[in-house]
Amino acid sequence: MNSLWQGRWTTKARIASGLVLFVYVLLHFLNVGLGLFSLDLMEQAQDWRKAVTRSFVGGIVLYAAFLVHAALALERVARRRTLRMPVWEATQVVLGILIPFLLFVHIVHTRVAFQQFGVNDRMGYITGLIWDTSSGRNQAILLLIVWIHACIGLHYWLRGRDWWQRATPVLIGLAALVPAFALAGFMVQGRAQRARLQDPDSFGTLAELYNWPSRDSFAAMDTITGNGLSVYWGILALVAVIMAFRRWGMTRRSLKIQFVDGPEITGRKGMTLLEMSRASGVPHMALCGGRGRCTTCRVIIEDGSDLLHPPSPEEQAALRAVNAPPNARLACQIRPTEPATVMRVFRPDGRRARQHESLGQERKLAILFLDMRGFTARTTGQLPYDVVFLLNRFFDAVVPSITGAGGTVDKYLGDGLLAVFERNSAQASARAALEAAAGIGSALETFNKALKAERADSVAIGMGLHLGELVLGEIGAADNAPRTIIGATVNTASRLEAETKRLGVEALVSEDLLQAAGIDTETLDLASLDLRGVRHPVAALPVTKASTIATLLRDHNA
Repeated sequence: MNSLWQGRWTTKARIASGLVLFVYVLLHFLNVGLGLFSLDLMEQAQDWRKAVTRSFVGGIVLYAAFLVHAALALERVARRRTLRMPVWEATQVVLGILIPFLLFVHIVHTRVAFQQFGVNDRMGYITGLIWDTSSGRNQAILLLIVWIHACIGLHYWLRGRDWWQRATPVLIGLAALVPAFALAGFMVQGRAQRARLQDPDSFGTLAELYNWPSRDSFAAMDTITGNGLSVYWGILALVAVIMAFRRWGMTRRSLKIQFVDGPEITGRKGMTLLEMSRASGVPHMALCGGRGRCTTCRVIIEDGSDLLHPPSPEEQAALRAVNAPPNARLACQIRPTEPATVMRVFRPDGRRARQHESLGQERKLAILFLDMRGFTARTTGQLPYDVVFLLNRFFDAVVPSITGAGGTVDKYLGDGLLAVFERNSAQASARAALEAAAGIGSALETFNKALKAERADSVAIGMGLHLGELVLGEIGAADNAPRTIIGATVNTASRLEAETKRLGVEALVSEDLLQAAGIDTETLDLASLDLRGVRHPVAALPVTKASTIATLLRDHNA
């Protein structure tokens, strides 16, 4: 299941409608910004935009998206039992409520003016009409409110994606430039068109071009605006009444929730467990804001699970995706009606608050398992200090090849190690792993020459290289949780490394890694391997001497 689309149909509809509106807003603001260059360019882009938004299908899609998004947002507010929420969510809610107050007058003086009064609502008309007026100031404020509201929603929808986190610094800069560009275009054309409209010599021509509304038309538009705002005030009042009524209904009987790892709180029937936690000031992880699009708010019901309502299909699917036990539930989805004892699976720690990245990021990366062959037999009878000395000399020799290729040692495993190559793409990660393996092979040859000069036995190694989906995160207690990697890819790489001993080679490189690196595997003599604990056979390239991988890379320089 794609985690971006988890949740009820209302959640999915809110996301889809929000994306439609975001695209429209972005194109609209860029259109206004073109006024920085010329009015003709600004109005030409407006014509292209209107060809879509004022077509039959485009108009239905746009206004349906607006009505659906607004209705679902207000419905969500009305359903709240408490106004306690994270700052970012409160900011988005407040900005969203403010938007119609400023947007309605814009719609009336553009779309309604065009359809009902025949006004030619060109950009020259709009900018000149409202420049240096309270309406112009309000529309500039509206622009900022809409953009901030949209960016908050988009960020908290995508913030768990690895590519979004990498691009965030650039996107923040672009997000700041968009409203600045739009306001600059409005300022330039507003001044110019206002001057033209105030010039008696040009006003007549412009009034005819724009079919300038009469005094009665302007009055009628003001009346329509006032009536529309009155309706919106009524809707907000209805939302407030529903919230008050629900809170009153909940005060009739309260219930107690005992946290295994925290306090006992008093909640009210009808509230979700997440709302109860927040209302009582109990920290509770919920990365998606309590929208059912993640499982970080999940709890284990120690006592009282039989008294809860059954999970919805969406909640059940989300819990199944993380292999949650039968008594696990999402705190944002359950509404307890009887006392219960629960345990938070993820608890924000006051001593060391974990970032959401620490809970796991899914990446497609290359990893390398390395093991020194015959280590136990080699060191039998040696003093512990001599064993440590040998291992450190060995790692000093081979690890620079890993770090030099952009990799990091995830963990040392006695006489071996696990390395991961975090690069911007799967191809870059795969080629870095191959470069590291080739470097290790060359470093090993040099290291063995030094051992030979000391009349010591040479060292043999085995390496398994594989590429696939990994989960990177902090594993352990909050104050002592090293960052590591887990997943089926790690097991496959480990099994490949073990298989090198049977085949008598220094490295086994999986076909997945070779293809990701841009290497044509059709010309290579791959072996099909049945690996213990791996469901399907794995195709891999046996490499007798790891140093020869450098030649393979040169021959397939992507």
